Amino acid sequence: MSVWLPSAPCTPGACVEPVRAAAAVPRAVLRLTAVAALLLAGVALSPLGGRIPGEWVRRWCRMIVRAIGVRVRVTGAAPPDGGLLLVANHVSWLDIPLLTAVRPARMLAKTEVRRWPVAGALAARGGAVFIERDRLRALPGTVAEIAGALGAGTAVTAFPEGSTWCGRAHGRFRRAVFQAALDAGVPVQPVGLRYRQLGGGPGTAAAFVGEDTLLASLWRVARTRGLVAEVEVRPVIPPGARPDRRSLARAAQTAAPEPAWTHAATRMSNVRNA
Repeated sequence: MSVWLPSAPCTPGACVEPVRAAAAVPRAVLRLTAVAALLLAGVALSPLGGRIPGEWVRRWCRMIVRAIGVRVRVTGAAPPDGGLLLVANHVSWLDIPLLTAVRPARMLAKTEVRRWPVAGALAARGGAVFIERDRLRALPGTVAEIAGALGAGTAVTAFPEGSTWCGRAHGRFRRAVFQAALDAGVPVQPVGLRYRQLGGGPGTAAAFVGEDTLLASLWRVARTRGLVAEVEVRPVIPPGARPDRRSLARAAQTAAPEPAWTHAATRMSNVRNA
């Protein structure tokens, strides 16, 4: 593994709390069945590509999140049309349908996502840009591909932290992806993501961190009652507002939410900028 590879100190054992308010097992199974049905429907329709109306894609993504039992709260103005780099903090696989519900876009994803059952095929057919995170030499080519898509008027979604964090803490926004926005001359749209327990404080049930498996995370989320996803669309950063990728990444990072609560990981500084 490359020393520059993005990493987080969060692990399921240290950061993810046991499910406090659990749904009955039959209800959880029904939730997962509904999610699987929606994903399979997406795979069946994916060959239609750009002919599917964006509003349908938004509704489908929100249906996936609701089907697994997560309520959604969205605040802020809708992102602008045209080429746009959407960036957000990264907590869970749920982040992907949540951001797509805000603005359908090509997703920047790690190559491992290709191997995810059903979702991997869906991401590939949806035009995801896959990045080999452990190959530094591949980074310039990936940035150029993103810049080309942005310049052609396509929205691209990225998680500049480069790794998922539990929500109690967050990592620094790596600046490489922001070079693509500068090269294409497009705005950057920061989005903040938080997960909370309904009627209570922050929760970590949605976190997908460390060696957690996708199936284990799916089951945990399906078993959690009262999970709420808060999506805050922050003010857009227009082209030319920042002179370089370092200051642009810093501006987008400032617009991202602070950690939901203090965590020992906030004192760790092992995540370095690319």
